Amino acid sequence: MIRAVRGATWLKMQPLQNQEVAIELRKFINLGEAEAIALALEVNATRLVIDERLGRKVAIEQGLKITGVLGVLLSGKKQGLIPFVKPIMNDLITQANFRVSSQLYTEVLKAANE
Repeated sequence: MIRAVRGATWLKMQPLQNQEVAIELRKFINLGEAEAIALALEVNATRLVIDERLGRKVAIEQGLKITGVLGVLLSGKKQGLIPFVKPIMNDLITQANFRVSSQLYTEVLKAANE
């Protein structure tokens, strides 16, 4: 997965310049989420991909618009970038220990028309 991400020409790696925001957010959430939120604020991102409940809450409190991995999958299907959401979602659950409630699982498949 990392190799595929590093090879993606549409992605840009960017280090966080202002660590102070991340240090402050670190009081409430883990380091990765704190840095993601701080970087999103720093670059005035239009949207942040974040899945952890507490991280999502903090991001919203900081004024960020958010989506999760499942939202990205739905968007990818809508744009014709992926044919099906279900197999990818199943792989996330079985291979990456991604947690999805049965209700959310059903809602995502319904939204994907699958």
